[in-house]
Amino acid sequence: MTIELENKQALVAGDGSLPVQMAKYAKENGFEVVCISLSSDNYKELKKYCSKVYSYSPLQVSKIEKTLKDEQVKQLTFLGKVHKGLLLKRPAMIDSRVIELMGKVKRLNDDQVMLLIIEEMEKLGITILDQTIFIKNCMIPSGVLGKVQPTEAQKEDVDYGFYMAKEMGRLDIGQSVVIKDKMVMAVEAIEGTDRCIERGAKIAKKGASIVKVAKPSQDNRFDIPAIGLNTLKVMKKYKASLIALEANKTIIVNQKEVVDFADKNNIVIMAV
Repeated sequence: MTIELENKQALVAGDGSLPVQMAKYAKENGFEVVCISLSSDNYKELKKYCSKVYSYSPLQVSKIEKTLKDEQVKQLTFLGKVHKGLLLKRPAMIDSRVIELMGKVKRLNDDQVMLLIIEEMEKLGITILDQTIFIKNCMIPSGVLGKVQPTEAQKEDVDYGFYMAKEMGRLDIGQSVVIKDKMVMAVEAIEGTDRCIERGAKIAKKGASIVKVAKPSQDNRFDIPAIGLNTLKVMKKYKASLIALEANKTIIVNQKEVVDFADKNNIVIMAV
């Protein structure tokens, strides 16, 4: 189904450069972007491309909802990582609306939380867009992306890792696993991909393979798997040697920069 895009777009931005790329592309193509910034790391960059940037904690849901209503936006894109660990580390900042919403879900796993948020946004007359609409050029096709080719042993690890990552995704635990010699070194949970790599690669000592996939029932409105340069830097630090991503369902932020870094550090990047 084709969606007719409104001129005024809302962006809820988490960590990283992906929200910035969306805002930049949208502005260059004549859209106005109003941003709800949930992270300080890209705030200055977002201000270059958005007509307004409001800075809130992810736990200030009442203020976020009021701002979206005041701005009269009809379409919204979620982009960037928002760490669920905030629920554990900063309970004092949780407003009453968050407590109300948390009481509606049996488990605080990604899908249930995001589907509830989408339901609440729709009550405000806001449609949540497919995350890839403004950044389709960041999706990767199948094949080896750089100059470094995988060994047969690495390919076997990728096959096993792909199966295990899909199972973890089906359970809505995480999207990434760390594999070595067809053994699971680590499974991604609340900490995110980079910390998962750190844990698993430390156990593997050297030569770990990382596999990151979309969930079997992936909803493209949220949580599309993505990596950037920082993931490759973590791999280098802990001597991981390969990362495999699901083709046509995964985003690489600043792809040329990421592939160049991988080539220089003898890391395999492949999409399967």
